[in-house]
Amino acid sequence: MKIRPDQLSQHLQEKLAPLYLISGDEPLQLMEAADQIRAKARELGYSERTVMDVDKDFDWNTLTEESNSLSLFAEQRILELRLPTGKPGKQGGAALVEYASRPAEDTVLMITAGKLDKTASNSKWYKSLDAIGVTLQSWPVDTYALPGWIEKRCVMKGLHPDKEAVRMLVERVEGNLLAAAQEIEKLSLLVDAGTLNAQQVTDAVADSSRFNIYDLSDAALSGDIARTSHIISGLQDEGIEAVLVLWALSRDIRTLLAAAENMQTSADSALAKAGVWSKRLPVMKKALSRHNQHSLKQLLSMCATTDRVIKGLERGKTWHELYKLCLFLAGYRIQAC
Repeated sequence: MKIRPDQLSQHLQEKLAPLYLISGDEPLQLMEAADQIRAKARELGYSERTVMDVDKDFDWNTLTEESNSLSLFAEQRILELRLPTGKPGKQGGAALVEYASRPAEDTVLMITAGKLDKTASNSKWYKSLDAIGVTLQSWPVDTYALPGWIEKRCVMKGLHPDKEAVRMLVERVEGNLLAAAQEIEKLSLLVDAGTLNAQQVTDAVADSSRFNIYDLSDAALSGDIARTSHIISGLQDEGIEAVLVLWALSRDIRTLLAAAENMQTSADSALAKAGVWSKRLPVMKKALSRHNQHSLKQLLSMCATTDRVIKGLERGKTWHELYKLCLFLAGYRIQAC
């Protein structure tokens, strides 16, 4: 049964399905949907949880073994299968079809997956899962709908933003819902409930001693290696999502590359055409003075590698890869190109 993300709460009030397949490329919606399902399952007594991460070395027999094994600690349990690519392959597809034909008793199987293409959505394994459980696909919020989404999210936290505050938040997060949610959560802790205006947003950001992903990006772009190292250590210690850090860095690198490829007149003109707003021109110009098209493409390649490490598709340490990316962006040991 297919449902939309906004229908999940109502569905869970009525029942808990034996299987959920949550897919898409919007991290916040995926995380919150999974959290809702876990919370409902715990409420109903599903106290044991087993997580299986699917990478290139994953043995699909593990799913069969886990589904057939008896729980030692609880009568009801949750099995979580994380499928970052959304492509289980031939063996994985067969294992999922087999599970759907004989779902484990007293068990909820929750599969979280990346964006599914048309082939996956029409596959036998997908249709088998949809037939016995719930399939939910998340989609990015369109640009025109983002202000409304942010306003609604603020109201949920007791804040009532005016139009200028909403506009400032929209510019700050540039369509990333996870970043938007974190900004609003921070504001709810720093600002009294009630009307929220642009000045309060600015003051809250200035008064917060906590580093954020924008501090990191600006430090790296400006070439301050010591500050870059300090901030990324702080972000790691604070438990900031690695995917958010990578999003902010890769966004700026893509913008720099677009400017470098269109450097027909001045850096200011090229950056403006690439969509850089005036307040960020100084740090972006510093980065553009250190990098050329070749080094920026190297940085994008590093972003792709880091993304695969985050998703478990390639061996490596996530924060180690982010450190390398940040320091290279800041100008550490850049080879002559």
